[in-house]
Amino acid sequence: MPAPLEDVTVVEIDNWMASPSAGAILADLGANVIKVEPLTGDPMRNMGRPAKVSDEKKGFDYQFDVSNRGKRSIAIDLESDEGIEVVRALVATADIFMCNLLQHRQERFGLDPEALQRVNGRIVHATLTGYGTRGPEAHRPGYDVTAFFGRSGLYDAMREGETGTVPMARPAQGDHTTGLAFVGAILAALRLAERTGEPQTVETSLYETAIWTQATDYAITAVDHAPLRPRARENMIIPTANRYPCGDGKWVVLNMPEESAWPKLCSVIDRTDLVSDERFQDIRGRFQHMPEIVAAIDDALSHKSRDQWGEIFDSNGIIWGPVLALHEVASDPQAEALSLFPMLDSEEIGTYRTVAAPMRFVEAEVGPKSPAPKLGEHTRQILVDAGHDDVEIEALIKNGAVGDNS
Repeated sequence: MPAPLEDVTVVEIDNWMASPSAGAILADLGANVIKVEPLTGDPMRNMGRPAKVSDEKKGFDYQFDVSNRGKRSIAIDLESDEGIEVVRALVATADIFMCNLLQHRQERFGLDPEALQRVNGRIVHATLTGYGTRGPEAHRPGYDVTAFFGRSGLYDAMREGETGTVPMARPAQGDHTTGLAFVGAILAALRLAERTGEPQTVETSLYETAIWTQATDYAITAVDHAPLRPRARENMIIPTANRYPCGDGKWVVLNMPEESAWPKLCSVIDRTDLVSDERFQDIRGRFQHMPEIVAAIDDALSHKSRDQWGEIFDSNGIIWGPVLALHEVASDPQAEALSLFPMLDSEEIGTYRTVAAPMRFVEAEVGPKSPAPKLGEHTRQILVDAGHDDVEIEALIKNGAVGDNS
Protein backbone atom coordinates (compact mmCIF):
# COMPACT_ATOMS: atom_id res chain seq x y z
CA MET A 1 0.00 0.00 0.00
CA PRO A 2 1.55 3.37 -1.00
CA ALA A 3 2.28 6.00 1.63
CA PRO A 4 0.12 9.15 1.34
CA LEU A 5 2.95 11.51 0.36
CA GLU A 6 5.43 9.20 -1.35
CA ASP A 7 5.36 11.30 -4.56
CA VAL A 8 5.91 14.59 -2.72
CA THR A 9 9.30 16.31 -2.40
CA VAL A 10 9.96 18.79 0.40
CA VAL A 11 12.89 21.19 0.68
CA GLU A 12 13.30 22.21 4.31
CA ILE A 13 15.48 25.05 5.60
CA ASP A 14 14.97 25.28 9.33
CA ASN A 15 16.44 24.50 12.71
CA TRP A 16 15.63 23.78 16.35
CA MET A 17 12.35 21.88 16.80
CA ALA A 18 9.07 23.38 15.57
CA SER A 19 9.42 23.40 11.79
CA PRO A 20 11.71 20.33 11.74
CA SER A 21 9.07 18.35 13.64
CA ALA A 22 6.59 19.10 10.85
CA GLY A 23 9.15 17.85 8.33
CA ALA A 24 9.52 14.63 10.33
CA ILE A 25 5.77 14.04 10.15
CA LEU A 26 5.79 14.66 6.39
CA ALA A 27 8.61 12.11 6.13
CA ASP A 28 6.55 9.67 8.24
CA LEU A 29 3.79 10.16 5.67
CA GLY A 30 6.17 9.15 2.89
CA ALA A 31 7.49 12.48 1.58
CA ASN A 32 11.04 12.87 0.29
CA VAL A 33 12.24 15.51 2.75
CA ILE A 34 15.55 17.22 1.96
CA LYS A 35 16.91 18.99 5.02
CA VAL A 36 19.16 21.88 4.04
CA GLU A 37 21.58 22.66 6.86
CA PRO A 38 24.39 25.19 7.25
CA LEU A 39 27.90 23.80 7.01
CA THR A 40 28.01 23.79 10.83
CA GLY A 41 24.73 21.92 11.05
CA ASP A 42 21.37 22.56 12.68
CA PRO A 43 22.24 24.08 16.11
CA MET A 44 19.86 21.57 17.71
CA ARG A 45 22.33 18.78 16.95
CA ASN A 46 23.82 17.50 20.23
CA MET A 47 21.92 20.08 22.30
CA GLY A 48 19.47 17.63 23.90
CA ARG A 49 19.49 15.81 27.21
CA PRO A 50 21.57 12.61 26.92
CA ALA A 51 19.73 9.36 27.47
CA LYS A 52 20.57 7.20 30.48
CA VAL A 53 21.37 4.13 28.44
CA SER A 54 24.05 1.49 28.07
CA ASP A 55 27.46 2.54 26.79
CA GLU A 56 26.86 1.21 23.28
CA LYS A 57 23.86 3.55 22.85
CA LYS A 58 25.35 6.62 24.49
CA GLY A 59 26.09 9.60 22.29
CA PHE A 60 23.14 9.09 19.98
CA ASP A 61 21.13 12.30 19.67
CA TYR A 62 17.65 10.98 20.44
CA GLN A 63 16.01 14.40 20.78
CA PHE A 64 17.35 15.66 17.47
CA ASP A 65 16.38 12.37 15.90
CA VAL A 66 12.70 12.56 16.80
CA SER A 67 12.22 15.82 14.84
CA ASN A 68 14.47 14.90 11.92
CA ARG A 69 13.99 11.20 11.28
CA GLY A 70 13.38 9.97 7.77
CA LYS A 71 15.01 12.99 6.07
CA ARG A 72 18.05 13.40 3.85
CA SER A 73 20.63 16.06 4.75
CA ILE A 74 22.57 18.36 2.48
CA ALA A 75 24.93 20.97 3.93
CA ILE A 76 24.86 24.29 2.05
CA ASP A 77 26.43 27.69 2.67
CA LEU A 78 23.56 30.11 2.10
CA GLU A 79 26.00 33.01 2.19
CA SER A 80 27.49 31.87 -1.13
CA ASP A 81 25.89 32.52 -4.50
CA GLU A 82 26.62 28.93 -5.54
CA GLY A 83 24.90 27.61 -2.42
CA ILE A 84 21.77 29.65 -3.07
CA GLU A 85 21.70 28.40 -6.66
CA VAL A 86 21.81 24.82 -5.37
CA VAL A 87 18.80 25.54 -3.15
CA ARG A 88 16.91 27.14 -6.02
CA ALA A 89 17.65 24.11 -8.21
CA LEU A 90 16.21 21.84 -5.50
CA VAL A 91 13.12 24.02 -5.17
CA ALA A 92 12.57 23.97 -8.93
CA THR A 93 11.51 20.32 -8.81
CA ALA A 94 10.00 20.27 -5.30
CA ASP A 95 6.37 20.42 -4.21
CA ILE A 96 6.91 22.15 -0.87
CA PHE A 97 9.44 24.63 0.47
CA MET A 98 9.26 25.02 4.23
CA CYS A 99 11.38 27.19 6.50
CA ASN A 100 11.52 29.08 9.78
CA LEU A 101 13.53 31.99 8.41
CA LEU A 102 12.29 35.43 9.36
CA GLN A 103 11.10 37.54 6.43
CA HIS A 104 14.21 39.69 6.16
CA ARG A 105 16.39 36.58 5.96
CA GLN A 106 14.14 35.00 3.32
CA GLU A 107 14.46 38.16 1.24
CA ARG A 108 18.19 38.40 1.85
CA PHE A 109 18.76 34.88 0.50
CA GLY A 110 16.16 35.12 -2.26
CA LEU A 111 13.98 32.50 -0.59
CA ASP A 112 10.83 34.57 -0.07
CA PRO A 113 7.57 33.42 -1.70
CA GLU A 114 7.76 35.76 -4.69
CA ALA A 115 11.33 34.76 -5.52
CA LEU A 116 10.73 31.02 -5.28
CA GLN A 117 7.44 31.18 -7.15
CA ARG A 118 9.43 32.51 -10.09
CA VAL A 119 11.56 29.37 -9.83
CA ASN A 120 8.62 26.97 -9.42
CA GLY A 121 5.15 28.12 -10.42
CA ARG A 122 3.40 25.43 -8.34
CA ILE A 123 5.46 25.52 -5.16
CA VAL A 124 3.86 25.56 -1.71
CA HIS A 125 5.89 28.09 0.29
CA ALA A 126 5.42 27.49 4.02
CA THR A 127 6.83 29.65 6.82
CA LEU A 128 6.81 29.01 10.57
CA THR A 129 7.87 31.86 12.83
CA GLY A 130 7.68 32.83 16.47
CA TYR A 131 5.13 35.65 16.19
CA GLY A 132 3.82 35.71 12.62
CA THR A 133 4.85 37.73 9.60
CA ARG A 134 2.90 40.91 10.35
CA GLY A 135 2.74 43.31 13.28
CA PRO A 136 5.31 44.84 15.62
CA GLU A 137 6.77 41.45 16.63
CA ALA A 138 7.13 40.03 13.11
CA HIS A 139 10.93 40.32 13.13
CA ARG A 140 11.42 39.09 16.70
CA PRO A 141 12.98 35.61 17.04
CA GLY A 142 10.77 33.35 19.11
CA TYR A 143 11.11 30.04 20.93
CA ASP A 144 8.32 28.00 22.40
CA VAL A 145 8.98 29.20 25.96
CA THR A 146 8.83 32.85 24.89
CA ALA A 147 6.28 32.97 22.06
CA PHE A 148 4.12 29.90 22.74
CA PHE A 149 4.03 29.85 26.53
CA GLY A 150 4.97 33.36 27.58
CA ARG A 151 3.40 35.92 25.28
CA SER A 152 0.28 33.85 24.62
CA GLY A 153 -0.78 33.94 28.28
CA LEU A 154 -0.39 30.20 28.74
CA TYR A 155 2.29 30.40 31.42
CA ASP A 156 0.23 32.88 33.42
CA ALA A 157 -2.89 30.75 33.08
CA MET A 158 -0.96 27.75 34.47
CA ARG A 159 0.08 29.46 37.70
CA GLU A 160 -1.03 27.93 40.98
CA GLY A 161 -3.02 30.85 42.34
CA GLU A 162 -2.67 34.55 41.56
CA THR A 163 0.91 34.89 42.79
CA GLY A 164 2.22 31.41 42.06
CA THR A 165 5.56 30.91 40.36
CA VAL A 166 5.49 30.87 36.58
CA PRO A 167 5.91 27.20 35.58
CA MET A 168 8.50 25.94 33.13
CA ALA A 169 7.38 23.85 30.18
CA ARG A 170 9.09 20.64 29.21
CA PRO A 171 11.27 20.85 26.08
CA ALA A 172 9.56 21.57 22.74
CA GLN A 173 5.94 21.20 23.87
CA GLY A 174 4.99 24.34 21.98
CA ASP A 175 7.29 23.43 19.10
CA HIS A 176 5.69 20.07 18.43
CA THR A 177 2.16 21.40 18.86
CA THR A 178 2.92 24.13 16.33
CA GLY A 179 4.51 21.54 14.06
CA LEU A 180 1.15 19.76 13.88
CA ALA A 181 -0.56 23.01 12.88
CA PHE A 182 2.15 23.55 10.27
CA VAL A 183 1.57 20.10 8.77
CA GLY A 184 -2.17 20.75 8.49
CA ALA A 185 -1.62 24.09 6.78
CA ILE A 186 0.96 22.66 4.39
CA LEU A 187 -1.22 19.74 3.33
CA ALA A 188 -4.22 22.02 2.75
CA ALA A 189 -2.05 24.35 0.66
CA LEU A 190 -0.67 21.38 -1.29
CA ARG A 191 -4.20 20.24 -2.06
CA LEU A 192 -5.10 23.74 -3.28
CA ALA A 193 -1.96 23.98 -5.42
CA GLU A 194 -2.83 20.65 -7.04
CA ARG A 195 -6.39 21.77 -7.74
CA THR A 196 -5.54 25.20 -9.13
CA GLY A 197 -2.08 24.68 -10.60
CA GLU A 198 -1.01 27.86 -8.84
CA PRO A 199 1.60 28.44 -6.10
CA GLN A 200 0.46 28.80 -2.52
CA THR A 201 1.89 30.65 0.46
CA VAL A 202 1.02 29.48 3.96
CA GLU A 203 2.15 30.57 7.41
CA THR A 204 1.78 29.73 11.06
CA SER A 205 3.58 30.69 14.25
CA LEU A 206 4.21 29.55 17.79
CA TYR A 207 2.19 32.51 19.07
CA GLU A 208 -0.86 31.83 16.90
CA THR A 209 -0.91 28.14 17.71
CA ALA A 210 -0.69 28.84 21.42
CA ILE A 211 -3.68 31.18 21.20
CA TRP A 212 -5.65 28.41 19.47
CA THR A 213 -4.74 25.87 22.16
CA GLN A 214 -6.40 28.25 24.66
CA ALA A 215 -9.42 28.97 22.46
CA THR A 216 -11.88 27.81 25.14
CA ASP A 217 -10.56 30.46 27.54
CA TYR A 218 -10.11 33.11 24.86
CA ALA A 219 -13.68 32.67 23.62
CA ILE A 220 -14.64 34.47 26.85
CA THR A 221 -11.52 36.55 27.55
CA ALA A 222 -11.56 38.12 24.07
CA VAL A 223 -15.05 39.41 24.90
CA ASP A 224 -14.85 40.48 28.55
CA HIS A 225 -11.07 41.17 28.82
CA ALA A 226 -11.25 40.01 32.44
CA PRO A 227 -8.39 38.21 34.19
CA LEU A 228 -8.68 34.46 34.52
CA ARG A 229 -9.75 32.94 37.80
CA PRO A 230 -6.80 31.25 39.56
CA ARG A 231 -6.61 27.51 38.96
CA ALA A 232 -5.22 26.45 42.33
CA ARG A 233 -7.02 23.38 43.70
CA GLU A 234 -8.72 25.48 46.36
CA ASN A 235 -10.11 27.82 43.69
CA MET A 236 -11.75 25.25 41.43
CA ILE A 237 -15.48 25.63 40.85
CA ILE A 238 -16.48 22.04 41.64
CA PRO A 239 -14.64 19.39 43.67
CA THR A 240 -15.48 16.62 41.20
CA ALA A 241 -13.31 18.29 38.54
CA ASN A 242 -10.03 18.65 40.38
CA ARG A 243 -6.79 16.81 41.13
CA TYR A 244 -5.84 15.02 44.32
CA PRO A 245 -2.86 13.16 45.84
CA CYS A 246 -3.20 9.57 46.96
CA GLY A 247 -1.55 7.66 49.78
CA ASP A 248 1.55 6.76 47.76
CA GLY A 249 2.21 10.36 46.74
CA LYS A 250 0.88 9.82 43.23
CA TRP A 251 -1.99 11.90 41.91
CA VAL A 252 -5.34 11.43 40.20
CA VAL A 253 -7.44 13.85 38.17
CA LEU A 254 -11.25 13.75 38.35
CA ASN A 255 -13.51 15.27 35.74
CA MET A 256 -17.22 14.96 36.49
CA PRO A 257 -19.02 18.29 36.08
CA GLU A 258 -22.50 16.94 36.70
CA GLU A 259 -24.35 17.86 39.93
CA SER A 260 -25.07 14.16 40.56
CA ALA A 261 -21.36 13.39 40.69
CA TRP A 262 -20.87 14.99 44.11
CA PRO A 263 -22.84 12.49 46.21
CA LYS A 264 -21.49 9.65 44.06
CA LEU A 265 -17.89 10.64 44.75
CA CYS A 266 -18.55 11.07 48.46
CA SER A 267 -20.04 7.58 48.61
CA VAL A 268 -17.11 6.00 46.75
CA ILE A 269 -14.50 7.57 49.05
CA ASP A 270 -16.60 6.72 52.11
CA ARG A 271 -17.34 10.32 53.09
CA THR A 272 -21.13 10.47 52.84
CA ASP A 273 -21.04 12.90 55.76
CA LEU A 274 -19.90 15.57 53.30
CA VAL A 275 -23.19 15.27 51.39
CA SER A 276 -25.24 16.12 54.47
CA ASP A 277 -22.96 18.93 55.62
CA GLU A 278 -25.00 22.13 55.33
CA ARG A 279 -21.98 24.05 54.05
CA PHE A 280 -21.83 21.90 50.92
CA GLN A 281 -25.50 21.66 49.94
CA ASP A 282 -25.21 23.29 46.53
CA ILE A 283 -22.59 24.30 43.97
CA ARG A 284 -22.27 27.80 45.40
CA GLY A 285 -21.71 26.50 48.91
CA ARG A 286 -19.15 23.97 47.76
CA PHE A 287 -17.29 26.65 45.79
CA GLN A 288 -17.22 28.98 48.80
CA HIS A 289 -15.85 26.18 51.00
CA MET A 290 -13.56 24.54 48.47
CA PRO A 291 -10.46 24.57 50.75
CA GLU A 292 -12.31 22.48 53.34
CA ILE A 293 -13.59 20.05 50.71
CA VAL A 294 -10.15 19.64 49.14
CA ALA A 295 -8.68 18.89 52.55
CA ALA A 296 -11.39 16.30 53.25
CA ILE A 297 -10.93 14.51 49.92
CA ASP A 298 -7.14 14.62 50.32
CA ASP A 299 -7.52 12.92 53.67
CA ALA A 300 -9.88 10.26 52.29
CA LEU A 301 -7.59 9.41 49.37
CA SER A 302 -4.50 9.28 51.60
CA HIS A 303 -5.46 5.81 52.82
CA LYS A 304 -4.93 4.01 49.50
CA SER A 305 -2.50 4.16 46.59
CA ARG A 306 -3.28 5.68 43.22
CA ASP A 307 -3.67 2.29 41.59
CA GLN A 308 -5.95 1.04 44.36
CA TRP A 309 -8.16 4.09 43.99
CA GLY A 310 -8.12 3.57 40.24
CA GLU A 311 -9.66 0.14 40.58
CA ILE A 312 -12.30 1.52 42.95
CA PHE A 313 -13.09 4.45 40.66
CA ASP A 314 -13.39 2.20 37.63
CA SER A 315 -15.74 -0.22 39.36
CA ASN A 316 -17.98 2.67 40.47
CA GLY A 317 -18.13 4.67 37.25
CA ILE A 318 -15.94 7.56 38.43
CA ILE A 319 -14.37 9.45 35.51
CA TRP A 320 -10.72 9.81 36.42
CA GLY A 321 -7.19 9.65 35.07
CA PRO A 322 -3.85 8.91 36.65
CA VAL A 323 -1.19 11.61 36.65
CA LEU A 324 1.58 9.49 35.16
CA ALA A 325 5.26 10.32 35.18
CA LEU A 326 6.97 10.37 31.78
CA HIS A 327 8.79 7.11 32.47
CA GLU A 328 5.46 5.49 33.36
CA VAL A 329 3.87 6.60 30.09
CA ALA A 330 6.74 5.03 28.14
CA SER A 331 5.59 1.62 29.41
CA ASP A 332 1.85 2.35 29.67
CA PRO A 333 -0.21 -0.54 28.18
CA GLN A 334 -2.42 2.00 26.40
CA ALA A 335 0.61 3.60 24.78
CA GLU A 336 1.82 0.17 23.72
CA ALA A 337 -1.58 -0.70 22.25
CA LEU A 338 -1.44 2.46 20.13
CA SER A 339 2.21 1.86 19.13
CA LEU A 340 3.16 5.29 20.41
CA PHE A 341 6.81 4.30 20.80
CA PRO A 342 7.75 2.42 17.62
CA MET A 343 11.14 0.88 16.96
CA LEU A 344 13.75 2.15 14.50
CA ASP A 345 17.01 0.59 13.35
CA SER A 346 20.25 2.53 13.31
CA GLU A 347 23.57 1.37 11.90
CA GLU A 348 25.18 3.33 14.72
CA ILE A 349 23.41 1.94 17.79
CA GLY A 350 21.09 -0.80 16.57
CA THR A 351 17.41 -0.82 17.54
CA TYR A 352 15.93 2.02 19.59
CA ARG A 353 12.53 3.48 20.45
CA THR A 354 11.22 6.73 19.04
CA VAL A 355 7.93 8.62 19.36
CA ALA A 356 5.06 8.26 16.91
CA ALA A 357 3.21 11.19 15.38
CA PRO A 358 -0.43 11.31 16.63
CA MET A 359 -2.07 9.79 13.55
CA ARG A 360 -2.62 6.34 12.08
CA PHE A 361 -3.73 5.16 8.65
CA VAL A 362 -5.63 1.88 8.47
CA GLU A 363 -4.97 1.38 4.77
CA ALA A 364 -1.43 2.76 4.46
CA GLU A 365 1.99 2.23 5.97
CA VAL A 366 2.73 5.41 7.90
CA GLY A 367 5.38 6.03 10.53
CA PRO A 368 9.08 6.56 11.14
CA LYS A 369 11.21 5.04 8.37
CA SER A 370 14.83 5.78 9.31
CA PRO A 371 16.94 7.72 11.81
CA ALA A 372 17.77 11.38 11.37
CA PRO A 373 20.58 11.91 8.88
CA LYS A 374 24.11 12.93 9.76
CA LEU A 375 25.06 16.43 8.67
CA GLY A 376 25.61 16.40 4.92
CA GLU A 377 25.12 12.65 4.77
CA HIS A 378 23.24 12.83 1.46
CA THR A 379 24.89 15.88 -0.11
CA ARG A 380 26.32 14.03 -3.11
CA GLN A 381 23.24 11.97 -3.85
CA ILE A 382 20.94 14.98 -3.60
CA LEU A 383 23.18 16.92 -5.98
CA VAL A 384 23.22 14.00 -8.42
CA ASP A 385 19.43 13.81 -8.25
CA ALA A 386 19.31 17.56 -9.00
CA GLY A 387 21.34 17.04 -12.20
CA HIS A 388 24.88 17.93 -11.11
CA ASP A 389 27.74 15.90 -12.51
CA ASP A 390 30.86 14.80 -10.60
CA VAL A 391 32.93 17.76 -11.76
CA GLU A 392 30.30 20.26 -10.61
CA ILE A 393 29.88 18.49 -7.28
CA GLU A 394 33.63 18.49 -6.58
CA ALA A 395 33.78 22.18 -7.43
CA LEU A 396 30.94 22.99 -5.05
CA ILE A 397 32.62 21.05 -2.27
CA LYS A 398 36.03 22.57 -2.95
CA ASN A 399 34.82 26.19 -2.84
CA GLY A 400 32.78 25.59 0.32
CA ALA A 401 29.34 26.10 -1.19
CA VAL A 402 28.30 22.67 0.09
CA GLY A 403 29.58 20.26 2.71
CA ASP A 404 29.90 16.53 2.17
CA ASN A 405 29.75 13.83 4.84
CA SER A 406 28.58 10.95 2.68
